[in-house]
Amino acid sequence: MPLLKKIAILGASGYTGAELVRLIATHPMMEIVALSADRKAGLEMSEVFPHLRHLDLPTLIKIDEIEFSNVDLCFCALPHATSQAVISKLPKKLKIVDLSADFRLRDPREYKKWYGGEHEALECQAEAVYGLTEFNRELIKSARLVAGTGCNAAAGQYALRPIIAADLIDLDHIIIDLKTGVSGAGRSLKEPLLHAELSEGAQPYAIGGTHRHLAEFDQEFSEIAGRPVKVQFTPTLLPINRGIIANVYVKGDSSEIYRTFKEAYDGEYFIEVLPFGQTPSTRHVRGSNFCHIGVVGDRISGHAMIIVTLDNLTKGSSGQALQNANLMLNLQEEMGLEMAPLFP
Repeated sequence: MPLLKKIAILGASGYTGAELVRLIATHPMMEIVALSADRKAGLEMSEVFPHLRHLDLPTLIKIDEIEFSNVDLCFCALPHATSQAVISKLPKKLKIVDLSADFRLRDPREYKKWYGGEHEALECQAEAVYGLTEFNRELIKSARLVAGTGCNAAAGQYALRPIIAADLIDLDHIIIDLKTGVSGAGRSLKEPLLHAELSEGAQPYAIGGTHRHLAEFDQEFSEIAGRPVKVQFTPTLLPINRGIIANVYVKGDSSEIYRTFKEAYDGEYFIEVLPFGQTPSTRHVRGSNFCHIGVVGDRISGHAMIIVTLDNLTKGSSGQALQNANLMLNLQEEMGLEMAPLFP
């Protein structure tokens, strides 16, 4: 019987860390050997996340207590600007999937512009592979360090990468109107995210070109197009726990766009292109690693709308991270991720 891959999760007391535990718990080729937390070190995972009490998991400990020589791959689910300092000190042969924003941007000047500080691990940043699995699969297979995408950035890229590459749309008229669930804001206590503050309403945030995931759009779309591409992007916070729905408005022929999506995503296990004119829903991907894409023609000739839904904690973060880890460990890419969405 093949040996199980030994896995450590840093930052296991957050939402993405708990989601990693949930997914890896049924993975046939992985075993969690270490879980770290900062303020919750010394606690059992069942105390932090009672929904995981049925699992036999290691006690939460500090990062410097982990014996990394016994680890094949480490997931780093730490806050932005924290991962870089931690990862730079980890063993150089250790495979790492980082879920923070610290290694997503290839240009250190762009990192400073969007995140407000100098990057502290430039050597690691230079070797990091951007972890949008379906588009960087071969690089991810041989990578030591993979930088998971932002959840909003993943949704927007699934809607736009194939049609930018095929030169099907006007690159100066792209609008991404995206709605996201509250778990994307993390688990720390924030007054605007209290139930009484958030429920029964919806509100845009980080508007006017200030959202940090724009940096990923700028980087990736400009590289594909071979020229600067800047999209209009407005995220809106919905009073739901999980899910992203992105309505993307473009100038282009909807039939050609649909045909291109069908070809680009043909054979992709986790990407489902719906029949032309059908629209996806967050409820049909909830708790899963699937992404649904719909294409609709606009009443204005030469305009189209692309709708993308995914679960921000799974396909947008922890599920994508596990998908990348499977590739890095030479395992079947879908392993541990084939669960159906939760419904109703």
